[in-house]
Amino acid sequence: MIRRIDLRGRSLSRRDLIGVLPRPEVGVEQATDAVAPVLADVRSRGAAALRDLAERFDGVRPEHLRVPAEALRTALAELDPAIRAGLEESVRRVRAVHADQVPREHTTVLADGAEVRQRWVPVQRVGLYAPGGLAVYPSSVIMNVVAAQEAGVPGLAVASPPQRDAGGLPHPTILAACELLGVDEVYAVGGAQAVAMFAYGAVGSDPVDGEQLCEPVDVVTGPGNVYVAAAKRLVRGVVGIDAEAGPTEIAVLADDTADAGHVALDLISQAEHDPMAAAVLVTPSPELAGAVESKLVDLTEATKHTERVTTALSGPQSAVVLVDDLEQGLAVVDAYGAEHLEIQTVDAAARAERVRSAGAIFVGPFAPVSLGDYLAGSNHVLPTGGTAHFASGLGVHAFLKSVQVVEYSREALAEVADRIVAVADDEDLPAHGEAVRGRF
Repeated sequence: MIRRIDLRGRSLSRRDLIGVLPRPEVGVEQATDAVAPVLADVRSRGAAALRDLAERFDGVRPEHLRVPAEALRTALAELDPAIRAGLEESVRRVRAVHADQVPREHTTVLADGAEVRQRWVPVQRVGLYAPGGLAVYPSSVIMNVVAAQEAGVPGLAVASPPQRDAGGLPHPTILAACELLGVDEVYAVGGAQAVAMFAYGAVGSDPVDGEQLCEPVDVVTGPGNVYVAAAKRLVRGVVGIDAEAGPTEIAVLADDTADAGHVALDLISQAEHDPMAAAVLVTPSPELAGAVESKLVDLTEATKHTERVTTALSGPQSAVVLVDDLEQGLAVVDAYGAEHLEIQTVDAAARAERVRSAGAIFVGPFAPVSLGDYLAGSNHVLPTGGTAHFASGLGVHAFLKSVQVVEYSREALAEVADRIVAVADDEDLPAHGEAVRGRF
């Protein structure tokens, strides 16, 4: 079901490791070719293109691309109380964590009358994506919206794919989560076309749309499939993005102290997201590897989404990686840069401190990725495909801009005037120096 990669006895550079570790056959780079025409179509035709693309990809032609307010209210009113309680607890925990992420403004005084203030300014408008293809993700609504709200963003819009069973609107639980969080600008738009709508805006095509269906945003965030990730890559620069959060990944670094059943369950929990989901076990223990492989067979047969899980586990993106020891294991998981990294070893917390590339790290046997998906308080919108080497998970920082405010008195400027002139003249930019001299 899942292949093995044996790295024991091999001394590999970081470049070599990146080359041998499992990755999907269709990555973001390959998906951009398919996505580019979709972006261009939405940019050109707006709502008309969005309806055509929904019919093509989602099997339904939405009457209302923007969800009516009454549908949001009804969805929350009809939500199962147990699900509502779970969403509310998730909101509470995620809000507490993200409130603590907000950076503090400060002022640096360099001399009398010379100071630089550091301000943090939220962007004005954001587009937040919640997937709704093979599964429905009200949890992603919470992760996106709460982070943006805690950053102080005044304008929030959410998009999620239209559902045939919901009359062309997003799934009712998605709508209920939006209403619960006070978001009233919600669109029945999925996939790469949602990213395009947010990045470029979209003119209306039907009277119900109005002249302008959706105004452009400043930042687009949220997880999705490989095509959503490719779309975000293509619009970066037109708008800001959080990261390329594509098909999910889990890597588990485990030794012989780990419970094979727990490890197998955790690998399957992420494999059920998508046939392209990646599940990787890195271990120095052949005995654990064998036990996990055996558990995977039994547990996959018993799980609801057997076919999807089997496809993901048997794909080129998944593997059991055998290493000489935990030191080599740490090098492997750092080179892989997983979206989710579990560490189930002796001294797990100490080893977690040494990891430099991971979207989120889950320490010990009682911190499964599923906890982070819903109720840990951390954000589950995380970088995939190795982008954890340079990108962070979603947080308030994705919605904030750093602005420096410089204020000097006449005396403070005079104190450094000659030095400014000297450096400006050396750079052959004499007008810079003259702009200072002219004040005296």
